Amino acid sequence: MKYLVSTAIAAVMVAASLGAASAETASKRIALSNNYAGNSWRQAMLQSWDKVTKKAVADGVVAAADSFTTADKEVPTQAAQVQNLILQGYDAIVINAASPDALNGAVKAACDAGIVVVSFDGIVNEPCAYRVVVDYKKMGEAQVDYLAQRLPKGGNLLEIRGLAGTSIDDAIHAGIAAGVAKHPQFKIVGSVQGDWDQATAQKAVATVLSSLPEIVGVVDQGGDGYGAAQAFKAAGRPTPIIIMGNRQDELAWWKEQNKANGYTTWSASIAPGVSSLAFWVAQQILDGKQVPHDLVVPYLEISQDGLDEALKTTPVGGVANKEYSQEEAVQAIAANAK
Repeated sequence: MKYLVSTAIAAVMVAASLGAASAETASKRIALSNNYAGNSWRQAMLQSWDKVTKKAVADGVVAAADSFTTADKEVPTQAAQVQNLILQGYDAIVINAASPDALNGAVKAACDAGIVVVSFDGIVNEPCAYRVVVDYKKMGEAQVDYLAQRLPKGGNLLEIRGLAGTSIDDAIHAGIAAGVAKHPQFKIVGSVQGDWDQATAQKAVATVLSSLPEIVGVVDQGGDGYGAAQAFKAAGRPTPIIIMGNRQDELAWWKEQNKANGYTTWSASIAPGVSSLAFWVAQQILDGKQVPHDLVVPYLEISQDGLDEALKTTPVGGVANKEYSQEEAVQAIAANAK
């Protein structure tokens, strides 16, 4: 079965020795600062935060775990939001950041005020902050590795990029570039901005298809696979191998195509529930635990063998997901402390 987390979280015995006490954080308040909610992944991320943190508040683990999403995707808006959270006296801020470096001033101000800052997904590189992230570069490179197994002779690729300026977009793009360098039989002949959104990706791909040669594969960042497929169909062009990003509409389309003509691909993304892991990491830091500033967690991948299982557990319009418990956060901390 290959519907799995690509790297197992180990060191359970070490984790146990760290403990997961919560009595010292019962009065603590944690805030989520989110810069974007315009796709299914971000909606699922917010739902996971809400589900896990509401229980933590009800259980008396923390006093509050409020979430805040900016009205736009701009860095100054999120910087102002962080400054407001500082003034409101939160003990920790968990942030999905619009930029890896442009928010560093606001993040440093939070740290200087004694506030714990944990970034995830869209991370910040300010040294005082903590980072919870998958190896996006490795995930990007894995896309080309997969295509090299399927298409040893190579061919032309179309790249669909994510939200410009984010650490995620930069890292996945770097991984794809590294994969093409490792497998020089492939060539990127076109690149469009999809913003991790099906409709945006479909429109962007449709705009460039007429100018492109034959495409054998589409490498992307998640939330864009179904849109790309629709663009190829509308243009009357053969459907290439499109890497998917664990969205339900992508998985459902993949299953339909597999049943109709044997179409096979591969899918990977960070689980939206990583927001819950970042919450627990912040809670553990507030509880006095020693936590490394950089925690790498597994990404969620789906192969043909695991497609049916993934669809069974992924809600319509949603994303394949995993939510984290406090115990799993302790285990992740232990695995990264080695």
